[in-house]
Amino acid sequence: MKKGQIGITTENIFPVIKQFLYSDHEIFLRELVSNAVDATQKLKTLATRGDFKGELGDLRIRVKADKEAGTLTVSDRGIGMSADEIEKYINQIAFSGATDFLEKYKDDASAIIGHFGLGFYSAFMVADRVDILSKSYRDDEKAVKWTCDGSPAFEMEEIEKADRGTDIVLHVSDDCKEYLEESRLLQLLGKYCRFLPVEVVCGKEKEWKDGKQVETDKDHVVNDTEPLWTKAPASLKDEDYRKFYRDLFPMSDEPLFWIHLNVDFPFHLTGILYFPRIKQNIDIHRNRIQLYCNQVFVTDQVENIVPDFLTLLHGVIDSPDIPLNVSRSFLQSDANVKKISGYITKKVADRLNQIFKTDRKAFEEKWDDLKLFIHYGMLSEPDFYDRAKDFALFKDVDGKFYTYEEYRKLIESSQTDKNGTLVYLYATQKEAQYAYIETAKSKGYNVLLMDGQLDSALVQMLEQKFEKSRFARVDSDTLSSLIPKDDARKVEFSDTEREAVEGVFQAGLPKIDKCEMRVVAEALGEDEAPIVITQSEYMRRMKDVANLQQGMAFYGEMPDMYNVVLNADHRLIKQTVNNLKRDVLPSLEPIEAELKGLNARHAAIEQKLRDKKPDEITDDDKKEQSDCHAAMDAEREKKQKIFADYAADDKVAAQLIDLALLQNGLLKGAALNAFLKRSVDLM
Repeated sequence: MKKGQIGITTENIFPVIKQFLYSDHEIFLRELVSNAVDATQKLKTLATRGDFKGELGDLRIRVKADKEAGTLTVSDRGIGMSADEIEKYINQIAFSGATDFLEKYKDDASAIIGHFGLGFYSAFMVADRVDILSKSYRDDEKAVKWTCDGSPAFEMEEIEKADRGTDIVLHVSDDCKEYLEESRLLQLLGKYCRFLPVEVVCGKEKEWKDGKQVETDKDHVVNDTEPLWTKAPASLKDEDYRKFYRDLFPMSDEPLFWIHLNVDFPFHLTGILYFPRIKQNIDIHRNRIQLYCNQVFVTDQVENIVPDFLTLLHGVIDSPDIPLNVSRSFLQSDANVKKISGYITKKVADRLNQIFKTDRKAFEEKWDDLKLFIHYGMLSEPDFYDRAKDFALFKDVDGKFYTYEEYRKLIESSQTDKNGTLVYLYATQKEAQYAYIETAKSKGYNVLLMDGQLDSALVQMLEQKFEKSRFARVDSDTLSSLIPKDDARKVEFSDTEREAVEGVFQAGLPKIDKCEMRVVAEALGEDEAPIVITQSEYMRRMKDVANLQQGMAFYGEMPDMYNVVLNADHRLIKQTVNNLKRDVLPSLEPIEAELKGLNARHAAIEQKLRDKKPDEITDDDKKEQSDCHAAMDAEREKKQKIFADYAADDKVAAQLIDLALLQNGLLKGAALNAFLKRSVDLM
């Protein structure tokens, strides 16, 4: 028997392995089974080259738990190890047998998984003691048993072993007994070893008999050694791809379509990526791409290997050229990763463009499911925008689709304002903004439907991309202001009449929490509504962006800003102005005269104080200025009271206000109840 010390630089290596080297204890099973696959693949390579002339026989890897003994064993009939090889590959930590083997057989050993040499030691995360029982494929080598209890000390001795290959026996720690449960083992094997290229056996197949599950004599193989992505696309049918998707994501809707990746140069990459039906919620669709390295599951956190928007896709990517750390749990950024990322982005864009060109109708039918993904890509990846701008679509409120260039040509003759700016009108809620949409359509304008989760951000970007263009929500202002023309109408009221009608309607507005409204009179035409409520485009956009970006949350706390636009051309507004001329303007004349005098006095005081230095201003000067301000405020309050008293008695004005608020979903509570009662009274 040989005893010795494992070749390490610190005696604390095992606590490091157990606590820090691997993020999850369960990784140990993947590492051990992967090593067994390596050993088996090595033997196949040797046999192919003629360096091994024996019978390959049964090459299955077996995982077996023994609860009574407290052991978990991973067995293979692969290449095995001699005493010298154990000394080299086990006792010298981080010297990888797979790396050495790859160098020797670099033209034939493409299926070798291991690249690090620390994988075996992950066993000590869950075991108090680990035994290796191994016999080399070489006839002249003796079988060996190696034992280590988690300290740097080990023992190694010759043993009798009938068959080639390796048994790794874990004496499982008391706090890790869950790994002796078959259900737990099957769960981990299903997660990490589902597509390994060598069959892995754990337990027996079960069947229902006499109302209960019983074991059969047939081995339970946990993996598919030839997953779909390893096969030639020409040999596969659409149903094959759909079935594989259902196997990967059993609770998901059918995918829209898919891309089969297969590249050998300048890097190796295979895989299948599916386009899911994303609809409106981005986050629930993330992390559905599984990353494999030669069919060994690595991670489903692929942010560092594909652009962020591609994490919305579902499927698998398999590449031996992706650099991994020792735990294979995280990706490192390097040139290969960037090349792979760029390649996948290009393939996705090419596939979308192909579908658009070959079957535009089908592409349009899928647009509502695709647009969130495409918009996300355009917003986050400049290269993808350049590729996607030719097949990205606008959809109008009537359900018609246009490319960006098609739509520009459609609206440029009618929706270009007096300054030569092309105005893209859009709605975010077709039903809620129905009246505004219809008004725009009646003037020959087209309105886009932009109701997606990212459309507010998309609008911001497109305004920068499109030359001399801007986007405006159809209810963000009156149409004459959204698309101003040279022949804009003018309000015919005098300044006094305008102030009075605006003041009365302002006084009649109900108080709405987190909402500010400003009344303004404009000439909209005799056939337009008497009152139109518009929402500030700038503030609404900022609030929309605040919902997507935490750093701008303060915008979300600001009140909603609305303009209540009185149509100075409508007969009801004209009638109100005529009534005000008769009933209100005479009462305003003495107030206006007093204000005129106070304004003159205020101007004189300001002129006098402007010529004085701060220390020359006396208390009498300050009092004179303060008294003037107070007198002006008092006159203004008189005016506001006149407006408020009139508004309280003017049922027509109140009804017009409430109808406009109701149309915009702003009439609630007591104000809504008062409107209903007044409506009955007016009938």
